[in-house]
Amino acid sequence: MPYIPHTDKDARTILQAVGAGSIDELLASLPAGSRLKGPLNLPGGLPEQELKALLRDLSSRNVTTGEYSSFLGAGAYNHYIPSVVDSLISRSEFYTSYTPYQPEISQGTLQAIFEYQTLVCQLTSMDVANASLYDGASAVAEAALMARRITGKEGIILSAALHPEYRETVKTYLVGTGDHISEALYCTEAGTTLPEAIEKNISDNTACVVVQHPNFFGSLEDLAALSEVVHRKKALLIAVVTEPISLGLLRPPGVLGCDIAVGENQSFGNPLSYGGPYLGFMATKTEFVRQMPGRLVGQTVDKNGKRAFCLTFSTREQHIRRERATSNICTNHGLCALAAAIHMTSLGEGGLKKLARLNFSKAEYLKNRLKTVGVEPAFRGQTFNEFTVRLDKDPETILKSLLKKKIIGGLALKRFYPDLKQHLLITATEMNSKGEIDAFADAMAGVLVPAAK
Repeated sequence: MPYIPHTDKDARTILQAVGAGSIDELLASLPAGSRLKGPLNLPGGLPEQELKALLRDLSSRNVTTGEYSSFLGAGAYNHYIPSVVDSLISRSEFYTSYTPYQPEISQGTLQAIFEYQTLVCQLTSMDVANASLYDGASAVAEAALMARRITGKEGIILSAALHPEYRETVKTYLVGTGDHISEALYCTEAGTTLPEAIEKNISDNTACVVVQHPNFFGSLEDLAALSEVVHRKKALLIAVVTEPISLGLLRPPGVLGCDIAVGENQSFGNPLSYGGPYLGFMATKTEFVRQMPGRLVGQTVDKNGKRAFCLTFSTREQHIRRERATSNICTNHGLCALAAAIHMTSLGEGGLKKLARLNFSKAEYLKNRLKTVGVEPAFRGQTFNEFTVRLDKDPETILKSLLKKKIIGGLALKRFYPDLKQHLLITATEMNSKGEIDAFADAMAGVLVPAAK
């Protein structure tokens, strides 16, 4: 297809239909500073064959991920995706899966979503889960809005150890109500949310407290203790999980007194993909189901008494009046949810536990190897597969030195936390071999030698 399929005649017809005499007249309402003053600085067009050859040459200059060892995490995790995932989601009946508007011809899609919801409930120990949300960040914002509807209160407390971009997303969603959003401090020793900070900030007008577990620093929160503080004020506790693999080892939110569990399911079956598409999840108690955004697939029987599936709740604006919708921006990432469901099913309960233990042990091994070269954890709290260290040299300088050795060494935290300008967030998963971990520790020792003298 040509890059610009519209002919001059087509353009004239469109302009005539909208009552504009030219493209410039059509765009007159846009600020002059936002419009191009001339054509883009691009070379002339090429025949398709030559264009493909040029693009092949350009792509050959890319460095493949296999050439680097990565220790990045911070909400996006590098996990092995079993071959069965791509094999099954590539089947034609699934490849274009989206919203099953006609249940009579959408039973396969509906069942896939139902199974995904069931797996999320089992993962979180919550009663009910919806089809899916855009990503972890928007899921948190949706949960905060949901808490407001449930409680009739306005106040929202965000843990300062919640992913900074998640906090920013919540504030963007709730623009105009910023006076009702506050942040609770984390303990500089343990790297976890302080119950006393929650106690200080919470009030009778607080709808919810939002805590990430494991949190942004990799530390494990005491959700049970926080739950007691939150529920004394009749507010809701929202648990955020950005690394769902951790639930193969840690006690789930539903067991720890949480009212809503949200987060990111990218770790199951979905590649990093330069940041998307990702897969937000939400699960809650049965009593709150009517305030849950998005769609909920339920199980029923057809007129012949056979097992069947249907959209039980559809509180999006295309199903009901816009002003009555619980959300106008959530969606069903059908293909991403299917990939996650296949991955979880292929692992099974035993496989998930083994994978979680492997992630934990890899990170602990890396943590101990770094200690041997003088790099200590910044916080004393227990961690899962991610942890924070404090360095004597500028983290950005160290990361650049490691990159020359083809090691992506983690995330410098001063971008999000100015007071943690010497800190680095490091992750290890099952994708990091012992050799890679040892090489990382040795390389870190090499770049730290001048500071040690």
